[in-house]
Amino acid sequence: MLRIAVPNKGTLSGPAADMLREAGYRQRTDPKDLVCRDEANDVEFFYLRPRDIATYVGTGELELGITGRDLLIDSASPAEELLDLDFGGATFRFAARPETLTRVPEEIAGRRIATAYPGVVESYLGEHGLKAEVVRLDGAVENAIRLGVADVIADVVETGATLRQAGLVTVGEPILRSSAVLVHPAGTATTGQADQLIRRLQGVLVAHRYVMLAYDVRADLLEQATALTPGIESPTISPLHREGWVAVQAMVRRAEVHRIMDELYDLGARAILVTDIHACRL
Repeated sequence: MLRIAVPNKGTLSGPAADMLREAGYRQRTDPKDLVCRDEANDVEFFYLRPRDIATYVGTGELELGITGRDLLIDSASPAEELLDLDFGGATFRFAARPETLTRVPEEIAGRRIATAYPGVVESYLGEHGLKAEVVRLDGAVENAIRLGVADVIADVVETGATLRQAGLVTVGEPILRSSAVLVHPAGTATTGQADQLIRRLQGVLVAHRYVMLAYDVRADLLEQATALTPGIESPTISPLHREGWVAVQAMVRRAEVHRIMDELYDLGARAILVTDIHACRL
């Protein structure tokens, strides 16, 4: 039986369970349950603290897990990323008083850096060959500079409003762009069941990102139309009873569909229809 770790709480919990349901897997109905067995798919789900998941997977006790890229790096666990699940996004950045720090990584060496994610910061320092004192805090790192325990902070930054209230500004490029990821023990091969789950999740991701676009267009405009809708592999083209016209079907990115529909209409395409994709295998 395949054993998988799923976030028990926090911002990753709900989207992870929803995605697994979309992929055809049973999930718990009571949020107090810590284990859920999906007999039909021969899978057992364990609901754990997101920060602990990489550790459990890294030991090999669980074959797969869903956690944040930030938590994976912070754990320093021997687990590795298999698939970006495209939810739970977060951006980590350095911040300081404007007069203290103006460039990174050039001016980071030797500083005291307060963060709730010491593993992420230490990984960044190691990648850039820098040495600095990492001060671990559990939260509210914005106060660390004012209270004199740090020169710089490294934290998740969304709008930056909290930083501005503390008199801080972000400096340099992001340390890390994180999102939810599927992980497995480093250096191991995935099993057939794991490969099936990965294919299903990839199908859900495609369904989230793409829609099916269908339209009719004159045959002499087909080359121009399919340049707008090349599809993932190639569009499906069928002749219509109306002479000189063809029907086209192609997958297009959901975020671009309205622009593409406008351009097709201006070209002369008609009967332009959009259909959601619930699942697929490519």
